[in-house]
Amino acid sequence: MTRPRWVGIAGPTASGKSALALEIAATWHRPVEIVSVDSALVYRGMDVGTAKPSAAERAAVPHHLIDILDPAQPYSAAQFAADATRLIGEIAARGALPLLVGGTMLYFKALVDGLDEIPAADAAIRAALDAEAAARGWPALHAELVRVDPPTAARLAPNDAQRIQRALEVWRATGRPLSSYHRRTANATPDVALIALEPASRAWLHERIARRFAAMLDAGLLDEVRRLRARGDLHLGLPSMRCVGYRQAWQALDEGLAGDALRQRVLDTGVAATRQLAKRQLTWLRGMPWRRVVACDAATAAADLRAALQRAEDERR
Repeated sequence: MTRPRWVGIAGPTASGKSALALEIAATWHRPVEIVSVDSALVYRGMDVGTAKPSAAERAAVPHHLIDILDPAQPYSAAQFAADATRLIGEIAARGALPLLVGGTMLYFKALVDGLDEIPAADAAIRAALDAEAAARGWPALHAELVRVDPPTAARLAPNDAQRIQRALEVWRATGRPLSSYHRRTANATPDVALIALEPASRAWLHERIARRFAAMLDAGLLDEVRRLRARGDLHLGLPSMRCVGYRQAWQALDEGLAGDALRQRVLDTGVAATRQLAKRQLTWLRGMPWRRVVACDAATAAADLRAALQRAEDERR
């Protein structure tokens, strides 16, 4: 890599990205501004379940692409790439380091590789896919995706309804696999520095996921979802409400659960969904062989991340 225009800190959920980024930003040798790479943090009113940086943290270090949309609005990888590209230029012009931090790997890939213009949603095709899924199950549709778009199927769990639906929707609408919309070849090395926080021990990450999700419930995740449901204009078909944690809480409330039974159901399903998300995120990262890996479960993680960031900075000179 030569002269990276920005530095990214990517990693699975609960890997410590935000805390480490804030620690570095507070003590770096020049100003740092953080650009969120997170498809949930863009939404206002979704604070607890997204582990959104606090007001104090955002006051200490400038953050971007947080609270920019209402949960009823969609946001795409292409929109992120355009917004992030603009922000990177503005931040660099101020003499600060653009530090992109998050776990939405498609957003990183869209920014690094570029995306062809992906077709808009097709309500008729989505309805047909929903009907097929109700009759046959999402694993059966995943098996269809394996046949028509193996690269996309390989990174999706058989029950990942949202992403399986989108991939098959694109295939049926265009006859072209979703994976073909990524323009850069897999072996290309981009002119950026992406530091990946990856655990040496999967058990370490799973334990952190469980503790973090329980803490979200203690902090009021269910009340937050109740407030969102009470608006009346949100539903599980929206990208915002399909976010991990929100979907599971919404579904449990739909079932009429309450009290300890409600909490336990959301805890169990939310932790399981978060573990699946982390697995997908790590799969994405392994598809970026040019990334610089830092073991997030190492005692030296903060120092190792700082050293990797300094190397990236040195390559600018």
